[in-house]
Amino acid sequence: MTAVPLQPPRRLVDFTLDGEPVRAPEGSTLLDACRASGKDIPTLCQGDTLTPKNACRVCVVEVEGARTLAPACSRRVEPGMEVRTDTDRARHSRKVVLELLASSTDLSTTPRAAEWIEEYGAEPGRFGPDAARMDEQPKIDNDLYVRDYDKCILCYKCVDACGEQWQNTFAIAVAGRGFDARISAEHDAPLTDSACVYCGNCIEVCPTGALSFRSEFDMRAAGTWDESAQTETTTVCAYCGVGCNLTLHVQDNEIVKVTSPHDNPVTHGNLCIKGRFGYQHVQNRD
Repeated sequence: MTAVPLQPPRRLVDFTLDGEPVRAPEGSTLLDACRASGKDIPTLCQGDTLTPKNACRVCVVEVEGARTLAPACSRRVEPGMEVRTDTDRARHSRKVVLELLASSTDLSTTPRAAEWIEEYGAEPGRFGPDAARMDEQPKIDNDLYVRDYDKCILCYKCVDACGEQWQNTFAIAVAGRGFDARISAEHDAPLTDSACVYCGNCIEVCPTGALSFRSEFDMRAAGTWDESAQTETTTVCAYCGVGCNLTLHVQDNEIVKVTSPHDNPVTHGNLCIKGRFGYQHVQNRD
């Protein structure tokens, strides 16, 4: 029998969260502690399988004694710290960030974006019709997935997933500066001419739908995409012996996309091209 190595228990850190004493394991982030306490902190760029980038700044909270608001996704808990999540300062900051994002980006497929805009009273329209936008048509240059950069908030999660944190393919990066910054393949080449291996791990971590399955994109365009009518079934990929877990999203008895559980110890949400896109044989009625 093979022994399973056990991690040493983490010490608990005592601090104050919205006036209430709480405990969190040492090394936890404030966002982890807030979620464990049942507090709903909005966030867009945080990913449970990636190192925080502090890019969107929607999750900021107020820490007693700190000069600036702290991003809850990366700030670690400390003994004795006093954290407030719903102050006027934090709410105003979230409101402005949501206004800036929604005025320049299409957030129509971003989960909960409309809910947060309403909750914080954000008014993206106050910046007027001249707010800087990409106004770029979706890039459809392959049969597997679509890049719609009008929905991109530059959270860098796709770059990290494609780069050193997971895939190590480095097919995409940030190009340009300021308002011209965008996610791009090398030399702005079509994806088919880039180093992309079509693992789709960038789609897995994209929080806004800027990257999506071609099947999902086409169904949304046709008005037939309905997540409420979809079922999810987790199984094991049959292509090789690694044992990757697949979650099949099925609508009208057809697989419409494939994801992978982020808490799976084998995949951590990552797949190869066969696991993520090679499901057509299941639906071959011939």
